[in-house]
Amino acid sequence: MIKPLPLLPDPSAPRLTRRIGGTDHTGALVEISVVEERPLTIFLNAQEIVTAMTIGDYPEYLALGFLRNQGMLHADDKVSGVDYDEDIETVVVRTDRQTSYEEKVKKKTRTSGCAVGTVFGDMMEGLEGLTLPPAELRTSWLYALAKAVNTTPSLYLEAGAIHGTVLCRRDQMLVYMEDVGRHNAVDKIAGWMFQHGEGGADKILYTTGRLTSEMVIKTAQMGIPVLASRSGFTAWGVEIAQQVGLTLIGRMRGQRFVCMAGEDRLIRDADPAAVGDESARHRRKGAGDD
Repeated sequence: MIKPLPLLPDPSAPRLTRRIGGTDHTGALVEISVVEERPLTIFLNAQEIVTAMTIGDYPEYLALGFLRNQGMLHADDKVSGVDYDEDIETVVVRTDRQTSYEEKVKKKTRTSGCAVGTVFGDMMEGLEGLTLPPAELRTSWLYALAKAVNTTPSLYLEAGAIHGTVLCRRDQMLVYMEDVGRHNAVDKIAGWMFQHGEGGADKILYTTGRLTSEMVIKTAQMGIPVLASRSGFTAWGVEIAQQVGLTLIGRMRGQRFVCMAGEDRLIRDADPAAVGDESARHRRKGAGDD
């Protein structure tokens, strides 16, 4: 029997929101919950790498995952410490290996990620010769996951203006992360996987954001063979998915979804007509939205 992994975030944990007053379209006073965001500066040993805007939870996972997805932290690196200082909003990842990425950080690509993603060096670095392991994907799993994600307590349901990313095994949610940028949420998942030595070959990555080149590249680097989203695609994202053997599912809403890569690995074992519609409360953004 497969042992479940802990589901994050803890639904009972305090939410990173605050109440702010304003007026609605009629001029009436209203008070709503809004998501907090703050800067987090990531260091690798003595080198400052980047400052990310984030909601502030799981900073250690965010730092580890960001460095891992940038190719700055290797799979066999021994991490001797991850030190988070809330007062000065920094997190320092320390490794036994001496590191220097001065040249790499000079080449910076601003990606299409919300909250502005950043890729250092060559975006395609690490994908040369990469072919993901073939993995079957059942439509029954997709429908079950979509419902589970939409009904799990989350910052999105409380305040909106945020993306969710979920690490799944078959139809089981394993780790749930959120952030203002979908790339941050994915990096938190990557950091969790690195910290716990968890592989990606039997996993599905579900996200609420667009399936851009950056999202596909990160998923492939994490060794995950299936990427699914409520949102749409970019052409380069589809091309990279086809190149590395990634099954790419998008525009997942209710009974509908579109498969743009890996159709041969998709097993249609569920009747779409038997899938209920999403409730208005749990309905997330439309397929074309970020």
